[in-house]
Amino acid sequence: MASDPTLLGSVQDVRGSTVSVALDPRTQSGLVFIEGHGYRIGQVGSFVRISMGFVDLFGVVSQVGAGAIPARLAEAGIADYRWMTVEIIGESLRGEEFKRGISQYPTVGDEVHLVTEVDLARVYGRADAEHVVKIGHLASADSIPALVDINKLVTRHSAVIGTTGAGKSTTVASLLLAMTDPARYPSARILVFDLHGEYSTALKDRADVFRINPDAAQGQKRLVVPYWAMQFDELLAVTFGSIDDNSRAAILEKIYDLKSKSLVLAARAGVTQDTLTVDSPVPFSIHKLWFDFHRAMNATHTVAGGQSEQTEALVMDQNGAPVQQGDPMTVTPPRYMPHSQAQPRIFLSQSQLNFKRPLDKLAAKLRDPRFDFLFRPNDWMPNVNGQPTADIDSLLQMWLGGEKPITILDLSGIPVSVTTDMVGALLRIIYDAMFWARNIPEGTRARPLLVVLEEAHSYIGKENGGSAGESVRRIVKEGRKYGIGAMVISQRPAELDSTVLSQCGTLFALRLSNAVDRGHVTGTVTDNMEGLMAMLPVLRTGEAIIVGEAVHLPVRTVLDPPPRDQRPKSFDPPVYDPTGRSGWNRNRAVGDYGTVVELWRKQNPG
Repeated sequence: MASDPTLLGSVQDVRGSTVSVALDPRTQSGLVFIEGHGYRIGQVGSFVRISMGFVDLFGVVSQVGAGAIPARLAEAGIADYRWMTVEIIGESLRGEEFKRGISQYPTVGDEVHLVTEVDLARVYGRADAEHVVKIGHLASADSIPALVDINKLVTRHSAVIGTTGAGKSTTVASLLLAMTDPARYPSARILVFDLHGEYSTALKDRADVFRINPDAAQGQKRLVVPYWAMQFDELLAVTFGSIDDNSRAAILEKIYDLKSKSLVLAARAGVTQDTLTVDSPVPFSIHKLWFDFHRAMNATHTVAGGQSEQTEALVMDQNGAPVQQGDPMTVTPPRYMPHSQAQPRIFLSQSQLNFKRPLDKLAAKLRDPRFDFLFRPNDWMPNVNGQPTADIDSLLQMWLGGEKPITILDLSGIPVSVTTDMVGALLRIIYDAMFWARNIPEGTRARPLLVVLEEAHSYIGKENGGSAGESVRRIVKEGRKYGIGAMVISQRPAELDSTVLSQCGTLFALRLSNAVDRGHVTGTVTDNMEGLMAMLPVLRTGEAIIVGEAVHLPVRTVLDPPPRDQRPKSFDPPVYDPTGRSGWNRNRAVGDYGTVVELWRKQNPG
């Protein structure tokens, strides 16, 4: 026994899955070398093996020192610092693979051993196995790779959390690069919702980037969201806003009518007049919708009670032609003669509709170039009769069926007022399309989809009941069955919707300084890992505690950073730069603020 360098001590107290271990007097702390590999003894987060004949139990050290002594010994006044608290995670029969959960508990006196690289191979499997990816190495043993199961990571959902500067974006970039290795996973499919434009540089070789204001020199493509593919409630939120029930009903009927007429002009596969609803992704002209409503509410007429185009009192020039007849596609209203009691009498519209201000709000957005991605979506923009050049299948092909495994939807140029609504609409469009196509080769059962949600707390927070929150909750609750997984990224886990975080099967917890955030994270961890989570404030940048279904054992990992030219644009600019190329210590030069304004106006950092 004394010659076994892996021996740590023996079991002295068992409380469910929590075990107190008394260290053997001959066990040394610090660094020990076994078969040429270095292992750190007595580290919180390190692994141990409890030998029980034909069964080995595996656990994680959650506490070390005097605080780990059993309560009854502490009450008796016995002071000893050579104790460890271990949380049992799973077991392995000799010659068989590791399984989470335990069929039997350890007994007093059972030996506790350090887990070596040979033992970890039984737990994790081989590093070259097709279903695992290497993301770093164990913090307690540089020679042992940290491996995650890609099957569980994608479809059982995951969360990457950590304070600003802890390395979240770099961790995500490293994960995505590992998961899209073309030699191992040539059909990988990942969709990234990038709110701040951080990932286009990091993933440039493996991603198609869609932006509101694309940089053609970098191969970026224009991001468009056809408004007619949105559901009625989603579209209402970004067009008219809050309106009364009567106005809502009138708009619903009008959209249905326009979609029905569009369907008469051009049949759409999968929908007929009998199955058409206001939510069906059938094109229609929102410009015509605005124009028809504007005429109905604002037109004056030459006869009392007039409602037809023939009775409209347009302003005429000296030749008897309308001065401004109006144009729906340019959002130009007709010019009407003012109401007058004098001859010839001009009468006001008798329309019962009453949402002029919301209609004016819609007109302003239709004219606003910031909303062109939505209301003038290139080939997907319908003409006045509701007929676009392209159908939505070609857009889904670009987003989900491109040659590159990653698609980045860069939302940094979308107006802040509608960002949450657009995230919700995009998620819902993609989920619905993949849900109904789940059993065909393009669907997600044959080719699963991972949706990466950057800065998730900004649109799926506790208080957010909008479409984005609903869409994400639907994905994390139902997506597993259909091959759709979510990776939620946030610096404020306490602000996240608790349902979303609790459904994430794997957690990558980087440094967290805020006590409220740490408490929220600890409460969502299924294993009894309070001691391990207490390390969150002192983790180094790029170091994470990984718990959940994608790892057999909770692990403290030093993550492998991607190459410098493949890192997100989320690093802190140096105030003092040793190279002298930037920062406050560089030579002062006259700036070109004309270029500043040009880039500002272009809404493109260049």
